[in-house]
Amino acid sequence: MPDTAPSTADRAATAVTTVSAAIAAELERHASVVFALMGNGNAWFLDAVVRRGAMAVTTVRHEAATVAAADAHHRASGALAIATTTYGPGYTNAITPLAEAAIARVPLVLVVGDQPTAGPRPWDIDQRAVATAVGAPTIVATRADAAGAARRAVETALVERCPVVLAIPYDIAHLEVEEAALEPAADAVAEPFLSIDAEQLAGVAEQLLEARRPLVLAGRGAHLAGAAEPLRALAAALGARTASSVLGSGIFADDHRHLGISGGFASERAAAAIERADVVLVVGASLNQFQTRFGDAFAPDARIVQVDVLEGATNPRVDEHVRGDARLVADALVALVGTEGADAHGDAGWTEAGFGDVTGAQRDREPGDAIASDGRLDPRSLFHALERILPEDRVIVSDGGHFIGWAPTHLSVADPERLLLVGTAFQTIGLGFPSAVGAGVARPESTIVLVSGDGGALMGIADLDSVVRSVRHGVIVLVNDAAYGAEIHQYAVRGVAEEPMLIEQVDFAAVARGFGAEGAVIESLDDLRHLEAWLASGADGVFLADCRVSREVVAPYMLEVVEAAKRASRG
Repeated sequence: MPDTAPSTADRAATAVTTVSAAIAAELERHASVVFALMGNGNAWFLDAVVRRGAMAVTTVRHEAATVAAADAHHRASGALAIATTTYGPGYTNAITPLAEAAIARVPLVLVVGDQPTAGPRPWDIDQRAVATAVGAPTIVATRADAAGAARRAVETALVERCPVVLAIPYDIAHLEVEEAALEPAADAVAEPFLSIDAEQLAGVAEQLLEARRPLVLAGRGAHLAGAAEPLRALAAALGARTASSVLGSGIFADDHRHLGISGGFASERAAAAIERADVVLVVGASLNQFQTRFGDAFAPDARIVQVDVLEGATNPRVDEHVRGDARLVADALVALVGTEGADAHGDAGWTEAGFGDVTGAQRDREPGDAIASDGRLDPRSLFHALERILPEDRVIVSDGGHFIGWAPTHLSVADPERLLLVGTAFQTIGLGFPSAVGAGVARPESTIVLVSGDGGALMGIADLDSVVRSVRHGVIVLVNDAAYGAEIHQYAVRGVAEEPMLIEQVDFAAVARGFGAEGAVIESLDDLRHLEAWLASGADGVFLADCRVSREVVAPYMLEVVEAAKRASRG
């Protein structure tokens, strides 16, 4: 959390005279918080940030957490993400979340130390090459261009929607800038304008009007572009059914036309409806293997139209790619489609197919049993209960693992900035605790609900401390099956040795109490009374529910993963 406000003397001492101060001065024009772990390489930069006082510093306990927390902060707030680590091993520790941010297209600036200008020391590595390998460009600051380097890093991050490494050579971080570096800062960065093909859009509008069962599927990109309202209007005008990617959850109202999440997280009723669509308009969603149920989400003869700012389609299943800003395209389609008569046409087709009113389809889930056959909690009944117990004003943060099939499908959210899955793009685990930190800083007024598995929690356990220190009001749902569940369900069933997939039972409630949180072991649904009582008390702080769940209950999406692997192995 931020230190005390700097004194007037401190501020004067850190006027924009040093390389680090010049960089801090530029970054603070675009961000209000930096997620940090101090080391030799970034000590002068953090000193400048603290003394200038314009950006709050939230400290974490592992370098990976700096980037993961900043990433989550962006996803929960929309603000530019800023993280900082030292050079060498501190920098390499942050590479996994940096790769996640690159694949997820998160605008982030990672400020790091770097080798001196005279050349590498024995412990220095080619940091630029490492960043390039995971898809992040590097900009190196100089004494003559410190502010300019920071400005270019911000511009690149925002315009290209990517993480950028801003490197400060160790020997110049504390030196005064040269005169050229004091040039006036540029105006705020604007997003690039992508012109749209009017003739192509007229053709797309005609396809949508002629469709008997149109479907509008929106992803996180549509939300970021501010396309929610025109997409809702377009769906209403067409009588279309709506769906979203998991990261687009909440973009459509939960009404009689909404089917919820498309792909492996869809309910059986929703998946059946999605498969009946004859024209699918995909806006701001990547159509990855999970969104498409490994190719089985849409009917073979359905026409798929994808709208995205990328140069080409992201899935070979796409029949037509429309390059353009989601908001501009949606607005244009609303104007082309109009509102008279189209609604009845689309609704009629869906009604004939048996999906006239799909209210509640996304929550139409198997309730499960109170206790599974092995005597442990059934995760389905657990998350049904949590949907009822947890506060409505919540931000759901999920780590990666088998259990990821439960939170997005059972816990509702109000908008896409309230469901954060940092790690899924790169298929990693262990970023849950720092993601909760970033979400907590971005949304201090809401209850932060972190859902993590025991494997990922143990991997990032140091930053449970960061959660306790920085989250005002949080609940950690620890889905504890004493195993790496995803591996159990994918490989043990195929004869792979199970022993390396198992984890000895850990009492996470006791660990949480050691870090200063409240905690309880949840072995039955009745044990949730401890969480309910804590929530009813209105106390600030963090409560960890160590939920002992069964390994015998497999999430539906995981069954699809296993079946897809079997198909692939058969050639």
